[in-house]
Amino acid sequence: MRLTKHEHAALVLVESGHSLVIDPGSFTSPIEDLVGLVGVVLTHEHPDHWTAEHLTRLLKAHPGVPIYGPEGVVHAAAGFEVTAVHPGDRLDLGPFHLEFSGGEHAVIHESIPVIDNVGVLVNDAFYYPGDSYTVPKHAKVALLAAPVGAPWLKIGDAIDYVLAVKPERVFATHDMTLSVAGKQMGDARLTWAVEQNGGSFVDLKPGDTVDV
Repeated sequence: MRLTKHEHAALVLVESGHSLVIDPGSFTSPIEDLVGLVGVVLTHEHPDHWTAEHLTRLLKAHPGVPIYGPEGVVHAAAGFEVTAVHPGDRLDLGPFHLEFSGGEHAVIHESIPVIDNVGVLVNDAFYYPGDSYTVPKHAKVALLAAPVGAPWLKIGDAIDYVLAVKPERVFATHDMTLSVAGKQMGDARLTWAVEQNGGSFVDLKPGDTVDV
């Protein structure tokens, strides 16, 4: 299985001639030239994780491709046919086995309502928590996409999250709000965290790929 990082929180997984798109949002360039798209997963409703423009473009190129997200996405993207997924749900899309976890977005501030959010484990190997610190259950994570910059994120919490998951490898995501210096500092902190349990950091920039 091959993962390609796109801007901010968007990811594309490819396996056996099929692809899966996760969280194409407002900071992400158009995702094109996909092979055998079998599904789109949206972890939550915030616009940096999905836009109508992205979904329209993907559906035009791949008519009928299914879209999945929590209840908040179903309502926010009412103009699209979105199938609701919940923590504990499992789903097979072509060569991809998905398991959903979590349930809630990380708290931004007490004045801001907490929305639905799901993390997704793919093929028992790759895990992306969306905007949360949910630790996947009963899984040894080979590759973790760890958020590194957000209004809800403190770098100490991001460090603790990597320490809790204990992945074999980690890369930084959710990073378009950071300066170059801020991204470098965040990467250094995640590197330290993953190495505490014998893992390694993968430095991925938009367009870079890694095998899982």
